[in-house]
Amino acid sequence: MGQLFSKRNKEVFSAPLGMDNPVTVQVLGICSALAVTAKLEPAIVMGLSVTVITAFSNVVISLLRKTIPNRIRIIVQLVVVAALVTIVSEILKAFAYDVSVQLSVYVGLIITNCILMGRLEAFAMQNGPWESFLDGLGNGLGYAKILVIVAFFRELLGSGTLLGFNILNYAPIQNTGYVNNGLMLMPPMALIIVACIIWYQRARHKELQEK
Repeated sequence: MGQLFSKRNKEVFSAPLGMDNPVTVQVLGICSALAVTAKLEPAIVMGLSVTVITAFSNVVISLLRKTIPNRIRIIVQLVVVAALVTIVSEILKAFAYDVSVQLSVYVGLIITNCILMGRLEAFAMQNGPWESFLDGLGNGLGYAKILVIVAFFRELLGSGTLLGFNILNYAPIQNTGYVNNGLMLMPPMALIIVACIIWYQRARHKELQEK
């Protein structure tokens, strides 16, 4: 048990949540972060979908890594990811159809997500299944964390709601002069919020600053 949760394994899981976040530090997965964060619910679902797919594709590739010919490894990785993406997409259509419609083509585009393919190539091909699972889980949750933060501010300040529940659209609040900012619902604002998160993280952790 101690070996399963060794210091290295804890670092593998926790690093993507903070000091090596795939979005704010590695600057990967930006496109979907801009596209699905106008509302909190699809952002949560997208984050969880990427987490599940990254974790389990890492495990599968790690188990197969010694039997995959080097010249076709990318093809094998894509096949594994495509199979998992198809399964997740069908589950969403069956149990969360409205959210699936909101996510549109972006669930399918998880196949080309740089975070996912990067972890398969850089980590799962060189490490065991348990370590690969923790790496995939950590990177998926690190990605989901940024999506949730961005979607929280965009939906709250753009629509005055959170998860569809009214938060700011009440007469006493409106009477103070507050008006929902429609600009927050446009994709460029997602990029600006991500940039603010990157600025905050690098201001707080000087070692992340480029010299």
